[in-house]
Amino acid sequence: MRHLTASILSLAFCIAFVSCNQGSGGGAGEGSSDEPTVAFVTNQIAEFWNIAKVGCEDAQKDLGIKVEVRMPPEANVVEQKRIVEDLINKGVKGIAISPLDADNQQAWINELAAKVPLITHDSDAPGTDRLLYIGMDNYRAGRMCGELVKQALPDGGNVVLFIGRLEQDNSKYRRQGVIDELLDRSEDKTRSDPVVGKIEGEKYTILATITDQGKPDQAQNKAEDAITSRPEMDAMVGLFEYNPPACIQALKQADKLGKIKLIGFDENEATLQGIKDGYVEGTVVQDPYQYGYKSVEVLKKIIEGDKSAIPESKYIDVPPRQVTKENVDEFWTTLNMQMGK
Repeated sequence: MRHLTASILSLAFCIAFVSCNQGSGGGAGEGSSDEPTVAFVTNQIAEFWNIAKVGCEDAQKDLGIKVEVRMPPEANVVEQKRIVEDLINKGVKGIAISPLDADNQQAWINELAAKVPLITHDSDAPGTDRLLYIGMDNYRAGRMCGELVKQALPDGGNVVLFIGRLEQDNSKYRRQGVIDELLDRSEDKTRSDPVVGKIEGEKYTILATITDQGKPDQAQNKAEDAITSRPEMDAMVGLFEYNPPACIQALKQADKLGKIKLIGFDENEATLQGIKDGYVEGTVVQDPYQYGYKSVEVLKKIIEGDKSAIPESKYIDVPPRQVTKENVDEFWTTLNMQMGK
């Protein structure tokens, strides 16, 4: 009996040991127990970030490293901080993050950078100890969005900008790029127009910049309010991924779809369908798949001591592009292939 009991205990121990080493939920996939784990942290949940997650998953398969992708349920600084501190406690070896409020998160970001290799993606935190930024030039992307407005309204007009939060580094530059392009200004990334009040140029007037604090339900409500309260509005510009779909719904309800021009940002399916159907002029897209893939690739190299992973500029450019009716089918096909559709 003692031999039987010992055998049962031994078997139970083996089962428990295997179970504990299969990894916890939240990862981008499975890997062997001796692989290091890195984390990819977003600024909220969005379809945009699901594309980035696929990039992380593919990098995990290709490179032999485990990845945890974590998305705060909404754009909330406190929740993002809680997620990151949980990852640190779990022993991740590196973190890629899209900071929600870089100016006010500097001390915290520096604390993190002292604990693990830390990089930023999508939105930067200049002036901190982050090792590098992976993403696009948001000011240039904003100007590209302004170019689409000019195509939609070649004779000029009144424009309203819709965006999540202006505390984020990418938001500030993206908005300013649109404004500078519409006012035919020279490039100056240090320029910062006031958020409150009209901004008037010779042909275009920015009637308002409307924020929704990263909440898609508020985005639609505010788009509806703008249509009602600003009858002189000629164009709506949605600068976060969920803004154009929110504007589409608001325009449908007001029976103004196609009557007020709509220019988008990012590659939400509703935005792409709107381009195909002719009621969205175009959109400026990033490459979130590469944000995910390159973040994992770079963190792996840094962990392994590869100094070439950090360029002298501390910036890996993932250029934006314009998507219009002429190239939307080609773009959408490529996007579906990345997503395994």
